[in-house]
This record gives sequence, structure tokens and C-alpha cells, in this order.
Amino acid sequence: MSTFQAPKGTYDLTPPRSATFLAVREAISAPLRDSGYGYIETPGFENVELFARGVGESTDIVTKEMYTLTTKGGDQLALRPEGTASVLRAALEANLHKAGNLPVKLWYSGSYYRYERPQAGRYRHFSQVGAEAIGTEDPVLDAELIILADQAYRSLGLRQFRILLNSLGDKECRPVYREALQTFLRDLDLDEETRRRIEINPLRVLDDKRSDVQKQLTDAPKLRDYLCDACKAYHEEVRALITAAGVVFEDDEKLVRGLDYYTRTTFEFVHDGLGSQSAVGGGGRYDGLSEMIGGPELPSVGWALGVDRTVLALEAEGVELDLPATTSVYAVPLGEEARRVLFGVVTELRRAGIAADFAFGGRGLKGAMKSANRSGARYTLVAGERDLAEGVVQLKDMESGEQTAVPLTEAAAELAKRLG
Repeated sequence: MSTFQAPKGTYDLTPPRSATFLAVREAISAPLRDSGYGYIETPGFENVELFARGVGESTDIVTKEMYTLTTKGGDQLALRPEGTASVLRAALEANLHKAGNLPVKLWYSGSYYRYERPQAGRYRHFSQVGAEAIGTEDPVLDAELIILADQAYRSLGLRQFRILLNSLGDKECRPVYREALQTFLRDLDLDEETRRRIEINPLRVLDDKRSDVQKQLTDAPKLRDYLCDACKAYHEEVRALITAAGVVFEDDEKLVRGLDYYTRTTFEFVHDGLGSQSAVGGGGRYDGLSEMIGGPELPSVGWALGVDRTVLALEAEGVELDLPATTSVYAVPLGEEARRVLFGVVTELRRAGIAADFAFGGRGLKGAMKSANRSGARYTLVAGERDLAEGVVQLKDMESGEQTAVPLTEAAAELAKRLG
């Protein structure tokens, strides 16, 4: 065993489980690719200030969980704790919003880093697939993203997830609510750090998971009572659109999400089979974020879905994905000449788009056939000196056990025909 291990709170993805993670990424991104979202990739680290401004200085992410480093040149960098700020920064830098086709619709997939207390479903390195629609204020866009996430989860076979929905208001009505909430919170019995948060971002206090805090919040003023007419109308339109699409959701007036940049529509996907880490994804509208990071006014909306948590949700529901076998044909050569000839057949099969593997290392028939079995291959090609002298290879159907001699020159064509 190696003396080195993966750092605390991280994980390695290895076969065969890694195939499930790839399938989940594919399933989440497929509806996006079919809906006009283009792929974007950003660096694993950014300027610290991007997240301080964008995510919010009062958030746990920035104050406690961000991995920061100082370069040899003295620059302050942070490993990215989330995707939205980076994607918006990249879109602004590339002037995508000036290309004349708004919204700019982007999707991404990658690893993110937070210094968390590790537990099942909460890691210090985690994987997400995300989507952002930048530059347009339209309830249809909010609805589209919620519907696409719902579609992705249903295509995987998930059924026991719930969608929570709320509106956080906008720059017109939220300040009035903020003031009412601050007045209420200042009279509560709270620790010093929470009191500091009241002055910076009081909505985050509503998100506090501690029971002694939640008990005191029972009579807290409700945001819905403070929404302006424009925000109410916008929220009702989003609700009507996703209802018409057959997407079931629950109104959750306490849902605020953990990032400062959200406005109006906010939503979360939760799965009750995951214990305390029940959120599998979420997002919302962030109309002011572009200006917060020095860009023009660009109303936008997006979400991120956790790949690792989605895999845990599948396991909790007992859903097994129908993953294709990584190998369709396994070649077993017996002798030096057969090694050369069968490797040529394997190369030909691969060029024809057939997944083929080979018994490397000159093992005997018994050991090689065990490997063929483990590979999940549907067919095995076996050839020895006598077969080659007769110009044939033995083609074995691993399901039925039936074995037939096939002319060597026709082996690739025969396999292509059988595999469809």
C-alpha cells in the first residue's frame, strides 16, 4: 500500500464507480446541450476579490471555507468554491454579452473546493455541473432552467427529490424587508458572530441550521409580505410556467440559499434520503452580480447540481444506471504470432468504433479468459498457432457460451454485424 493517501475530505474516483459519475454528468448536461447552452471552462483558481465581492464577504464560504494562497509574485488567489462568479467573469472578459445574442447560455462541469467539516455528501473537493443564462430578465428563463434540472434528474431515474421555490425580492423591495428583519433579529438572544451577520446580511440568519436559532425565528417577518408588485408578478409567472410544464414544487418562504448574490427567484433541489446534507443542487436569479464584480448591468439566472450528491441520491433510491459495458470484444492470443495478428484485429475493431481490449502480458488461456469475463465483453476472440494455420479465429459468445470458427479476414466484419 502507498504511504500517501488522498487529503482529508477528498475522494478518488476509480472504476467501476467512476462510470456512474460520468453517466450523471452526461445526463445533467444533455438537456442543456439540447437547449442552446454552450460549454465553458474556467481556471481552478481565481483572484480572491472575485469571490469576496461576488459570493459575499459575510458568507461562510468566504469567511471560513475558502482555500486561499499567495503566489510568489504576491497575488492573492483562491481555489474556486463555486462556479457562477467564475463563469460570469469569463463571459465578461470574453465580451460574450456584446455578441448581440442575449441571453448568453453556458454550461460547465468541474471540481470545486471548500474547507468543510467532512461527512457523507459534504467534501472539501466536490464536483458540479452548472448552467448560467446571462443578460436577460425573463421569467421564462428561470422556468426553463428549473424544468431542465427536473428533466435531468428524471432521466436518471430519480423520483424522491423535491423542488423548493422562493422569491428574494429585488433592490426595490428587499431593503425594506431587510430593515424589518434586522429590527426583529436585534432583539434575539444570538451569539456575537450571528449578531455581526445581522448587520451585513440578515437574510443569512434565516438559513442558520441551529435549533436554538430556528426556535427564535418563528415570528420573523416574512419576505413574501414585503415583495413589491413587480416581484410578486414575476414570481407568479415562474410558478405558472413550471406548473404548466408538469413540474411539481413546494413554496418555501425560508429558502434564502447561502450566497449573497441571489435576487428574486431562488430554488433548491433536495433529496430526503441523504440525511442532513439533503440539498443535491440549487440556484436562482442574480441580477446584480455583474455590477458587483465590476461589469455592466446583466440580469442573469443559473444553477449548479452536485454530481457526488446526485450519485448518493441514486444509491439512496436504489437506482442502478444502465451503463454500457466498457468492452464489447476481448482478444485472447495464444503464442507470439497470435499476439501480433490479434492485436491487428483489435486495432481494426477500435477504428470501426467497437470497444475492444486485449489480454496483455502473454498469460495462459485460463487467466486470460478470467480477465475476459471480468471485462464484461460480449464476445471473446481466441487464436492459437493451429487456428492461424487454418486462417481462422475462435469467436465465443460470452452470454450463450457458443463458440464458432470465423475466417480471420472476416472477424472484424462479423463482430460489427453481431454488435449492430
